[in-house]
Amino acid sequence: MIYAIILGSLSRSFPKGDAFLLGASADTADVVIHCGSPFAADASKSAILIELGNESLAEHIGDDSDYNNVLGFARYRNGDDVPSRLVELVRPASASDAAVTAATEVFKKAGFEVVVSADQIGRIINRLAIPKYNAALRFLDEGLATQADMDLTCKLGLGYPDGPLERIFRGGMARHYDVTQALFETYGTPAYAPPRRAIVARNLDRSRGKK
Repeated sequence: MIYAIILGSLSRSFPKGDAFLLGASADTADVVIHCGSPFAADASKSAILIELGNESLAEHIGDDSDYNNVLGFARYRNGDDVPSRLVELVRPASASDAAVTAATEVFKKAGFEVVVSADQIGRIINRLAIPKYNAALRFLDEGLATQADMDLTCKLGLGYPDGPLERIFRGGMARHYDVTQALFETYGTPAYAPPRRAIVARNLDRSRGKK
């Protein structure tokens, strides 16, 4: 299935030089992928995909959308790490099975793993993982153990490929703030509240004029 990517800004899912970005067609495509570009309805397409950050798909198409071929997606990326091979496909109530199948086929043919999520802030991974990351940061502040010891415990005891603190620091603490703040504003759950180190990192970036 042929796909096209319309870039309106830099994409976190497909940064410059990404193989999927380079493989997009400039010709008529069955699946159109919008990355920071204005959404345009087109009933002739098998699927239209909108790249999401921390926002809901409904912010682009409305809560009462009747578009049957419009889906959201986000390629999981830990902060500023290289994007993973996992794509979270966001399915609104109006989307047809055919649109989900078409979108899944495009991503899987490119070597991605695809999971389907409802249109909720944080989707699957962040809603599961962020409370654990935040707890690890709080334990570090409280002096429960060193970063090295907590990461080693998770790797040896739980089989993690890398420790939670290692992942957060590698991906960027300010990026971690952005995700946790979006979750906390939506759900109000204390486990999603941005931890002290993330708040400090984001405020430092703002004082230095960084986004």
